[in-house]
Amino acid sequence: MTSDNDHKQQRIDHFIDQNLKKVFSELEQDKMPDEIIDLLSVLRAQDEELKAKK
Repeated sequence: MTSDNDHKQQRIDHFIDQNLKKVFSELEQDKMPDEIIDLLSVLRAQDEELKAKK
């Protein structure tokens, strides 16, 4: 069972992903660079670590 906060965070993450893809797509008419996807994964993992410590 997911909490409302988890659902809201998922919606925010999806919104950010979609907007980053749109920006990069408009710039290069290509998919989001792997480096950006990797960076987002690292940042999300760090965020989850911080949440787990609280």
